[in-house]
Amino acid sequence: MADVTGRMLALLATLQTGRAFTGAELARLLCVSPRTLRRDVERLRGYGYPVTTRPGPGGHYRLAAGRGLPPLVLDDDEAVAALLGVATLAASASGEAGGLDDAARRAYGKLDQLLPARPRSRAAALRASLETGERPAPGVEPGALAALAEAIAERETVTFAYRDARGADSRRRVEPHRQVHLNQRWYLLGWDLEREDWRVFRTDRIEDLLRTGAHHGARALPADSALGYLRAGLNASRREVRLVVEAPLTRVADALRHEDARLEALGPGRTRATLGVDSWEWLPLPLAFLDADFHIEGPDEILAGCAAFARRLLAATDRREAGD
Repeated sequence: MADVTGRMLALLATLQTGRAFTGAELARLLCVSPRTLRRDVERLRGYGYPVTTRPGPGGHYRLAAGRGLPPLVLDDDEAVAALLGVATLAASASGEAGGLDDAARRAYGKLDQLLPARPRSRAAALRASLETGERPAPGVEPGALAALAEAIAERETVTFAYRDARGADSRRRVEPHRQVHLNQRWYLLGWDLEREDWRVFRTDRIEDLLRTGAHHGARALPADSALGYLRAGLNASRREVRLVVEAPLTRVADALRHEDARLEALGPGRTRATLGVDSWEWLPLPLAFLDADFHIEGPDEILAGCAAFARRLLAATDRREAGD
């Protein structure tokens, strides 16, 4: 019986990853025969888990979403992480009913109902003890994110109304390829069929989203990743600055938390930071709060601006000391 229970938990944990598995794939992962796998799938269905099956070539098993799912298979740490993740998402306050943050707040009060007894009590205690500060962000509808995800997975063209940063309205027909979350904003990377080029769209500016039913072929992304392409676009008018800071990565991350900085640990007490700034004036304040030695590697105009400011600052303190 213990072996059966262990197999069932392993099967459920595998299916709860959300992806589809072929029978051969599941049997290999769980080290069971195809016949045993079929029996265990039937047991899961008997317990109320909606396991769907697609027979024939390309067939698979998948755990479908349901309205009344039995307990999730989460250990204590996973339950805490899930609750904190939902709480963090709920704190991105848009002030709009029906937005993603609104859905997260509703889920926040229900999540422990889906947990087994032990992590449920810990999750309830954590929720009762936790407060989160709100950080305003544009509202995004969960349905839009889900519809785009499905269109991306099925390579389906979408149409939508779009309002750009200048307030100009247009109708777009797009092959969606990736969704990106960066700095409290959601973005869609897609191939614009009218403009015949890659475009990045703010998801909160998308309205009247429709899936067309027309499918498209695969396209190579215009960069190593959608996130890299987005960052390059956002920083196109900025100067890239490289710093080496004599401080641990966690301290540097905290000092630059309001910047889109890429951090690399060079050792236990040294960090390289790469970030885009509009001008040198953005650098001194976070570095002053960091209170650590640092070296600016470039570019030259940023070095010149910081050096001129350092001379003015030194002159100001020299005059004060002379007066004393």
